[in-house]
Amino acid sequence: MAAAEAWEPVQRVRTYEQVMQQIEDRILDGRLKAGDRLPSERDLAASLGVSRPSLREALRVLEALGIVDIRPGGGSEGGAVLVGTPGPGFVNLLKLQLALGHFSRTNVLETRIALESWSCQEAAYRSDDHDHAELASILDAMDDPAITTGEFNRLDTAFHVRIAESTGNALIAHLMGSLRIAVNRQMIEAYAALPDWRETAKTVRHEHREILESIQDGDAAESVERVRAHIQSFYALGTVGGSSS
Repeated sequence: MAAAEAWEPVQRVRTYEQVMQQIEDRILDGRLKAGDRLPSERDLAASLGVSRPSLREALRVLEALGIVDIRPGGGSEGGAVLVGTPGPGFVNLLKLQLALGHFSRTNVLETRIALESWSCQEAAYRSDDHDHAELASILDAMDDPAITTGEFNRLDTAFHVRIAESTGNALIAHLMGSLRIAVNRQMIEAYAALPDWRETAKTVRHEHREILESIQDGDAAESVERVRAHIQSFYALGTVGGSSS
């Protein structure tokens, strides 16, 4: 008789998970692509041999993940359509996982440094005058003496994401934007906890100008060194994102 450890427990898979798996399989093997419309709810439920409530549950999960867009109405305008651009699904998931402490502050810090070092390095090689002008415009807006912490942080995020966008790598830009949005609340709280956040903001502004200057000069090594120091100095002020471990 075979040893007990050779057996594996039977997995109970819920109906909606099987529906999701079939849709995911078709995406992965190329039978479904961005912009494609799924069959009507009635037809798809019949084809899969599942109830319409089970199908709706699967589609709701896929919609929350940013995979499909559920459009109201019937005919050519309604139904479930495969999303063609990155949605907020990853941002929302990352935000909740950070809030629950699934990733430590060190994890967030190291990930930011990795992403932004690459972005600044490549921006020094690939960015153009248009990119530089938009980055400078963001920094000019941050110089407003009446700016609030919320607006300052929004523009701070925009600056770092715009650097990533200037590399031409859409995935890096999306990951950078997702990470910054996910830690937005923690960033604002970090500023609020400072004795005088406007004094710190002066340092942040100066460091941003230096980073942009290095990118404009095409000095990849200097831009990487400056963005690493910039990120590390801010995280040294307190916990930003994730747990303190």
